[in-house]
Amino acid sequence: MKNIFLGSISSRLGQLSSLLVRKLLICGVLHTLLRKRANESGQMKTELSLITTGVITIMVLITAYSAAPQVNDSFSPYVDLDGQITLPTNFKENWTFLGAWTLPGNKDDGMHIVYTEPGVVKKFKETGNRFPDGAVLIKEVRSIKSEAMTTGANVIHAENETLWFVMIKDTKGRFSGNPNWGDGWGWALFNASDPSRNVSTSYKKDCLGCHIPAKQTDWIYTRGYPVLK
Repeated sequence: MKNIFLGSISSRLGQLSSLLVRKLLICGVLHTLLRKRANESGQMKTELSLITTGVITIMVLITAYSAAPQVNDSFSPYVDLDGQITLPTNFKENWTFLGAWTLPGNKDDGMHIVYTEPGVVKKFKETGNRFPDGAVLIKEVRSIKSEAMTTGANVIHAENETLWFVMIKDTKGRFSGNPNWGDGWGWALFNASDPSRNVSTSYKKDCLGCHIPAKQTDWIYTRGYPVLK
């Protein structure tokens, strides 16, 4: 589902590129004119230096934009044209909390907290309990700590981030040649040590095994998410 809150990233970048090109052309014309008059006064020399700096800055920005991965924004702002998945940011503050799972015996990764994009829950209910195309689910895994508190002798709470699992719904089978896409989803795994890199090499090898019991509910343990009911 296209993220209506973030808007069209690729479209905006395209507009930015077009604007930078126009500014570059204008600066080039001014640069030529000022060069002819550069020797007339010290002021003109200063203006020429400023324009030259501006031209160089704009060229650097255009080069950086051209080298950046192009986002497949018509499908998801978190997937590029080759199906490579990136980890969304600020989801804890801005997304919908679905639910949490606790493994009391696992201190290093005992708290699993799940989020989804705004609007996904509404679409899920409107379409007969089906996740909409492009829906993103993130499971954040944290270490846990237990201690005695006024509410009990063994109270568990989350501590440090360990890793993130990301799933992106794909109803059209867009990336059949990518080993991290299949069974209706894109699959990704990011370690806290390097959130920029998806360490999953194949969803069947690295991800699907844990989801086998939830196959009848589109590979998602929906029973753990009261907001979907």
